[in-house]
This record gives sequence, C-alpha cells and structure tokens, in this order.
Amino acid sequence: MANENKKPEVKKPKFNAYWIYAAIILGIIGIQIFGGTSLTQPSQTNESDFQEFLINGDVDKIEIVNRKLAKIYLTQEAKTKEVHLKKKGNSSFLSSANDARYQFEFGDLQNFENKITQIKKEHNLNTNIVWETDSNMWGELLLTLLPFVVIIGIWIFIMRRMSSGGGGGPGGQIFNIGKSKAKLFDEKTDVKTSFKDVAGLEGAKEEVQEIVDFLKYPDKYTALGGKIPKGALLVGPPGTGKTLLARAVAGEAKVPFFSLSGSDFVEMFVGVGASRVRDLFKQAKEKAPSIIFIDEIDAIGRARGKNNMSGSNDERENTLNQLLTEMDGFGTNANVIVIAATNRADVLDKALMRAGRFDRQIYVDLPDVRERKEIFDVHLRPLKIDENLDMDFLAKQTPGFSGADIANVCNEAALIAARNEKKSVEKQDFLDAVDRIVGGLEKKNKIITPKEKEAIAYHEAGHATVSWMLEHAAPLVKVTIVPRGQSLGAAWYLPEERLIVKPNQMLDEMCAALGGRAAEKVMFNEISTGALSDLEKVTKQARAMVTVYGLNDKIGNLTYYDSSGQNEFGFSKPYSEKTAEMIDQEISKMIENQYQRAISLLEKHKDKLIELADVLLEKEVIFKDNLQKIFGDRPFGKKEKKEDIATS
Repeated sequence: MANENKKPEVKKPKFNAYWIYAAIILGIIGIQIFGGTSLTQPSQTNESDFQEFLINGDVDKIEIVNRKLAKIYLTQEAKTKEVHLKKKGNSSFLSSANDARYQFEFGDLQNFENKITQIKKEHNLNTNIVWETDSNMWGELLLTLLPFVVIIGIWIFIMRRMSSGGGGGPGGQIFNIGKSKAKLFDEKTDVKTSFKDVAGLEGAKEEVQEIVDFLKYPDKYTALGGKIPKGALLVGPPGTGKTLLARAVAGEAKVPFFSLSGSDFVEMFVGVGASRVRDLFKQAKEKAPSIIFIDEIDAIGRARGKNNMSGSNDERENTLNQLLTEMDGFGTNANVIVIAATNRADVLDKALMRAGRFDRQIYVDLPDVRERKEIFDVHLRPLKIDENLDMDFLAKQTPGFSGADIANVCNEAALIAARNEKKSVEKQDFLDAVDRIVGGLEKKNKIITPKEKEAIAYHEAGHATVSWMLEHAAPLVKVTIVPRGQSLGAAWYLPEERLIVKPNQMLDEMCAALGGRAAEKVMFNEISTGALSDLEKVTKQARAMVTVYGLNDKIGNLTYYDSSGQNEFGFSKPYSEKTAEMIDQEISKMIENQYQRAISLLEKHKDKLIELADVLLEKEVIFKDNLQKIFGDRPFGKKEKKEDIATS
C-alpha cells in the first residue's frame, strides 16, 4: 500500500527565544560554579591531623587562602605512605601530582601561624608557607550586574507586552487600556445574518438597503458624484431589533463588522475613551470597506454641558469630541460607515446628529399586527408547534410586544409545553406564556381569606363590566382572581392599535380602569388599597391629557412637554404656581368625573355585576364568552370574530 510506505511525519520542536535565555543562564551558573575552583577537590582534614603530618615531616608546603583556608601539599616521600594513599578518594583522572592533598578551615590566623612556627622550630622543619587570595571574577561580576540585568529584562518584557497587545490575562489588560474593545465579525465566517432573518421592519430595511448597495457597488454612486453616508442612527424602543438590523446590514454587504457598546469607551482613566475611538477607526480603515456598530451610543453621545458636575475636562466629553472628529470630513474615512443605536435620541448632542456625521435617522418602531406575524414565523421555526396553530391569532394577542418580547413568548411557550409533557407547542401554551410575561407567575398557594377573595372578585368584575359597557374601552379577553406576580387579580384586554387617540377614547379607558374601585364602593360602600396600579395609570393618563397633549379646555392648547429632553428651565417649572394649582384641580376633576361615571354604570347593572362576580368566584378564571352570556353582545355594534376570543 502507498500509505504504508510513507514515513511518519516527525514534528520538530519550534524554535523559541526562551531557549537562548535558558542557555545564557545555565552558562552563567556554570561559570559561577566552576570558574574559580579546580575540578578536583582536596580531602578534608582537621587541624590536629595537620599538626601530626607536620611533625612527621610529611608537609612540603602550606597554602593559606583568603586568610581562612589552609591547603596542604605533601612531600614526594609522604605521598607514597599508606596513610595518605587511603585518603586519595576525592581525586579524579584530571587531578595532577602537584595538587594539594588536604584542606581545612582554621580559626584565628595569628594562633594558627604561631602554632606552625613553634612546630617548625621544635622539629627543625623547612616547610614553606604561601599566601594566596582566591577570587571568582565571574561570580563577582555576576553579582554586580545582576540587578541591572533584572531591571533591563523586566523593561524589555513590559515593552514587548505593550507592543504585542499584552495577551488576554489580567496582567496584560493595563497595557491594552487604550485599545479598542470592539468585537470584529469577519464577513467570511462570523456574520451570517441577512435581511431574511429580520422579520418586519420593512421601512427600516428600505432605508439601510442603500447603505448595503453602496458598500457592494460604490462605483455606481461615486460615478454620479455621490458620497457615501457617514453614519446611520437607529432609534426606537428596546427590543425592536436595532442590533439585529445592523448585523443584517453587515451580513448583506459582506464586509467586516466592528461591534461594541457605548460604555466600552469610558473608563476611570483620563484619555482612554478618545484613544479607543482612534484605535477603532484605525482598525476600521485598515479593513475598509467596513461597518462600525456602536450600541447604546447615548453612553458617550449625551449632550455636552448639561449636568456636568465634574468640570470642563470630562472624560465622556473628550470621547465624544474624538468621535465627532473621526466622523467629520477632516479624515478620509473611505468606505467606513458608522451605525449607532439608541432608545434615547432626545439626549444626544446636536453636533453628533447633524448631517455629515449621522446623515440618517432611522426610526425602528414596535411591530404592528402584520409584522408581529412575520416575527412569530421566524421564532417558531425551531419549535415543534401544533399543526392547527394560527399565526394571526398569536399576532393579535400580543399588541405592543417588541421582537424580543415575541421571542420570549415563543421560548416560554415551549418551556410550558415541555413542563406539561406535551409532544408539541399548542395554542394554550402561547396564551399561558403571554399571561406569565404580562402578569407574572401564578401563585395558587397564596393564602387569601374568603372576604378578600370576594373583594378581589368584585373588583375585577367591576373592570370587566365597565369596559363592556363603554364604546372606546379596550375589549376584554380574560379575567382572573388567581394571584399573579404582585397583583391579586388581573384583567386582560385587547386594545386597538391606534396611531392617534381622541379625548373620549382616553376618558373611556380611565373610566374602565376606575371600575374596580367603583365596584368596591357600590357593593361594600368602602374602598381598599387594591386599586393602586389603577390609580397610578389613571393619574398619569390624566396628567398627560392636561400638560402634554393639550386636551383640557381650561388649560387650553398648551403643552409643557419638551421632546428634546434639553429644557432650559433647570430646577423650576415652566409654569406659574397659579397654573400648577389649576393643573392639579383639572386632573383631580377629570379623574373624579370618570369615577362617578363608573359608579353610575355599575349601579345601573348591579345585578349583572353580582352574577359575573359569582361566576368568577366559582371558576376563578372567566373569558369573553362568559360576559356575552351575562351581558349579551356589546353595545355600539362592536362584534369581534369568534377566533379572536381566547378560550380555555
């Protein structure tokens, strides 16, 4: 076989610069060990044995090294004696006949010399005494240069870390502090999102399609003298798909995509934000054509000079100034487009919003019923759903839901179906998921006294009754007295998706919201704290009618709302104390009128209110068909289709 004849590949070790460092260190250690000493060491002895050797005439020479070590050299005759031959064990084949045979360390030098002189006189010896100073030049040099070598080594290490990026470890982060934190999505591997994955947002997709065309075919526009738009600002509520749309632009254009958040620019160190902006645009220019996506740009793009308590040299302002400079015409940002997203466009600096920087503002609104159906189609693809599931029904049951909310509904429905051991996700699972997201988790084990339960039932029945009798109130879907989240009961409505709202429509909604408290007054002649959320909603609505929309006759066609969020009034109100008193009176009057209206409606239909509350106490959850049995069809000729009614 051909494969058998092939020699196995031997993986050679890769060269590493650290090998050189290791060799140098080993060489220095070797010099330190062997540089100043002989390869053979004399045998160790002691001073008493030495004196015996001296008296016997065996010592030819005494070498005193560094005033503390004595090396003993024997005479030729003494070397042949048996006593010295036994102690020749430390010598090696490299040893010489002239090497010292013994050595030992002595104490006081003066005493040692006196003792030798005395023995020489007594025994008439001519033994030589030699003085030597043994120094290890390499060792001393090493000790002298070692601190400098360590300092230079640390400095080289730090410089290399700074120039190469410092790695991802905690120690290297301080050297990366001026680098951009943008995540790069490569067009060939990472960015797979396309406009097909973005359901709805038809208007926004049309706006950004031109950016995609320019990045794909720039000559088509530049041939006519057109210039690439510097940037596009995506504005809209949270969860509407701004980030997804930006990634789809990069996926369609097939260009590198730098993604980061506005907060990634700002650190506690001065000048870091501006440095990161410069580094980001430098990387983008190197990979041009490319897209820079800055999410939550209001973190650095907030209007300058507003509420600046830290002085003029503010880090956020420096970062914004650098961003304005990079996006302006001073640099040649060829084929680099900046896409930013925010849900607070009103607080952005005017210099950032002008043409030439963010040329286009694209509003990404909450999806309507048709777009919600498309979003459901996308998020239901990975789920095993029931064949009879109606997408139109799901879209109608989720008014005001964003794309992220719909994704959450689909996931929650799948979890509920799995919890109930179902083989597919059914219609009821989606309804339960909507209830859980809107109202919270059911708390069936919450301890409620019979009196409290009766009060809750009449409260919720009051809401249902008043909303059924009013023309512009939202149609009811379901009423429950099972505690959910922080509420003890809840009523679900299916509001109309209006673009403009008239005063009588708002007043009907306020009256329906006050129906719960009105029912408590009618049935028990007393009220409770259970209407807190209703009162909060009604008060906000009434204040908006008076101060924002100019829908009050006494206040007139005035608004005190500043859409830019940059009002010049500071800590003072934009109206006088007299006007403030009038506003409070009109708000109170408006709410009180709707409360009395709800009471009169409930007194007129008190028997049906009681009947509805009894059914609610019995079943705990009732639907629109229960109200139709008690009240008949809604007045004013508004008949809903049967499939729009959520049934159990």
